[in-house]
Amino acid sequence: MMKPAPRETILSLFSQTPGGFVSGERISAELGVSRTAVWKHIRSLRQAGYQIEAIPSRGYKLAKAPDVLMPESIQAGLGCRLVGSRVRCFDETDSTNLQACRLGDEGEVDGLVVIADRQSSGKGRMGRQWESPAGVNLYASILLRPSILPFEAPKLTFLSAVAVCRAINNCTGLQPTVKWPNDILLDGAKVAGLLNEMSSETDQVHYVVLGIGVNLNMHVDQFPADLRYPATSLAIMTRQPVSRLDFTRTLLQEIDVLYQIFLEQGSVPIMSAWTDLCDMTGKPVMVDCNEVQIEGTMTGLAEDGALLVRTKTGKIETVYAGDVRPASRGSQCFSS
Repeated sequence: MMKPAPRETILSLFSQTPGGFVSGERISAELGVSRTAVWKHIRSLRQAGYQIEAIPSRGYKLAKAPDVLMPESIQAGLGCRLVGSRVRCFDETDSTNLQACRLGDEGEVDGLVVIADRQSSGKGRMGRQWESPAGVNLYASILLRPSILPFEAPKLTFLSAVAVCRAINNCTGLQPTVKWPNDILLDGAKVAGLLNEMSSETDQVHYVVLGIGVNLNMHVDQFPADLRYPATSLAIMTRQPVSRLDFTRTLLQEIDVLYQIFLEQGSVPIMSAWTDLCDMTGKPVMVDCNEVQIEGTMTGLAEDGALLVRTKTGKIETVYAGDVRPASRGSQCFSS
């Protein structure tokens, strides 16, 4: 494990004494540097937007932290076993997934998190663009190197979905639902999307990148007019801003816990948790598969994560790629 950066160590000390003072002597001892060097690190944090009080004989107190995503603020006291072992933040990049894949090819560590304040070419499923304005949302990619066969990797999408839903609930109290294969909904409107990518050989996964985009503080007028489906944000739903830092840290902690479960117990508990969050099971759905449409009742997931739909003939269709939505009124629910 790499030694934490000085600013991360200082922020971690502040997090251990919320609202209290941390002596310069303690910071100096933790960093192994002089009191003059401590002052320089404090000044650097102030320049980054942290409001830090200094009182002689008492030390330093964090009065207010900016809602800016920086490695040291994300990692300070994060407590994850793997996820967030390294964090890289960009003011702007083409796509966090592209960056994570590039870094994965260069040998970056397992658990790396890549975050951007803005994406110029954010990616959604099927080559669609993910709208990525600056300063309001979370655009993140997590690099993992699991010892699994390639056919198991798509199941990590369900892990991402469960983690996002739990983070939303923990931070806002809202109860999101999931839509196969990779959408998170609030009252039927999309609040988050997932895009996982993989580098592998026939019998070996080199790495998997979990791409996650969550609409945190977008306003209605920031959504493009040509959206395929309704979209929303946590701020719209709660009518108050959401801390990007708190949400990011919560999400990484949830992913870390679920990933350990995945490695130790397999995908069954993850997919079971996903199923509990899906409100379309047993209901009429329409699935668009390129030029083919499948209408029927969603009966659940196959072992490999494919969507199972029972048609009016009683046949079970297995869907590996497509857009699923509630069927129009008048559609019949086909059960066995």
